[in-house]
Amino acid sequence: MQKILHISTECYPAAKAGGMGDVVGALPIYLPQFDVEASVILPKYAGKWFAQKKFKTLQKGSFQLGDENIKYQIQILENEDLGYPFYCVDIPGKFDRESIYLAPDGHGYPDEAERNIAFQTAICEWLSKGKQHFDGLHCHDHMTGLMTFFVKYCPAYKKLADTPTFFTIHNGQYRGILDWEKMDLFPDFDRKFDGMLDWDGSINSLATAIKCAWQVNTVSPAYMEELSENFDTLTPLIQQEKAKTSGILNGIDSELWNPATDKYLNQHLEKNNWTAFKSHHKNDLLKRYGLKSRRPLVGFIGRMAAQKGADVLAAAIEKSLKNNLAVSFVILGSGDKAIEENITRLAKKYPKSLAAIIAYDEGLSRHIYAACDFLIMPSRFEPCGLNQLYSMRYGTVPVVSAVGGLIDTVPDISVGGNGIAFPQAETQYVTQAIERCVDLYKNKKKFIALRDKITVLDYSWNQSAKVYSDLYSKFLTNDKS
Repeated sequence: MQKILHISTECYPAAKAGGMGDVVGALPIYLPQFDVEASVILPKYAGKWFAQKKFKTLQKGSFQLGDENIKYQIQILENEDLGYPFYCVDIPGKFDRESIYLAPDGHGYPDEAERNIAFQTAICEWLSKGKQHFDGLHCHDHMTGLMTFFVKYCPAYKKLADTPTFFTIHNGQYRGILDWEKMDLFPDFDRKFDGMLDWDGSINSLATAIKCAWQVNTVSPAYMEELSENFDTLTPLIQQEKAKTSGILNGIDSELWNPATDKYLNQHLEKNNWTAFKSHHKNDLLKRYGLKSRRPLVGFIGRMAAQKGADVLAAAIEKSLKNNLAVSFVILGSGDKAIEENITRLAKKYPKSLAAIIAYDEGLSRHIYAACDFLIMPSRFEPCGLNQLYSMRYGTVPVVSAVGGLIDTVPDISVGGNGIAFPQAETQYVTQAIERCVDLYKNKKKFIALRDKITVLDYSWNQSAKVYSDLYSKFLTNDKS
């Protein structure tokens, strides 16, 4: 069986800030059926999940990070069945913080570069000096992108130089750009390879991984196409490395996201009776927030950020309600303070038509998936998107902008697709999409037929895990003789 180590800064249920956490937490569960034993390694944060678990220390060590001597421990989770081995790197002073990425002021940690370099260096130290062996290293996003360089060009880790590296781009907008002075924090390497780190005159962790990894993929085919056509200054690099790139659509954990067993719901789907299931949760939610009934309920779950089109959604909601459109909304998320305030203002202005919950709430999100008739995702870009997959699993029709993984999974109903798709994140298009929701909802026969269609679609990890295992198999062999 091929052994792959997934290297990430997020993994559900240990630590999650976005879709990458869901992916890293689910994909390893589905790989063993394809003869791949996947493990995960994460920084050890100070969050509740880590505090409640028991870990065994496998290795202690230290290394220089510039002028700083870094002590670390590699630990493995004991007596827990996540479905795969779970390791973590304990680096006192670097990751023992409750938040994954953000300081108390809401901005990124000022020592982000030092943290990421230390995390990756500690893993290289472990793998090069310890007894643990992996056939391939799978790195996720720029926070682990420099590892593809370290294992290839650092003499101290020459034992790892022939280990295939795989790199997944979950969100190409974050690139880990560093000043050249940060190079002094790196493990020693031959400076003639500086060029592998360089892009646009800086160290670019994402560009480095695209250059150095054996294979690079995005989390949907359409997103890889978009990057090859319009990835600003990185477009030429993607085109140059095209032979080793691919787009692999994310899946979802169909056991974790199951309306028949979901631990967050107070009533489950029984005997495939979607009408009873949806009615119960919708009525529950409408009553909870005092929203009008007998009209479509449109939900939004996500970050209050420009990427997610939350600003455009607010404008479209205001326009729809000002025009007395018979529709109700429930919004769950947090992020940009200006967007939060605008959404909150609208909720106060239209209390019977809009509920706004400024928070991250896993339980409430499940209730919203179960209750809503439609889930709207007006993203400006979306590498894959998982919310549209969750919504279909819970009988909620997705309404999406035609970008990235959204258009891969939700072609418009006008072409026999799974939901409502609109050209781009602009107020007029989002408003028109909301109007289409109202029209579709009025046509009960058509609406229920669409709901029945999307609930039987298979977006589990089974298919995508097979694609990943095939990708690994190009470079790995079970013959260790």
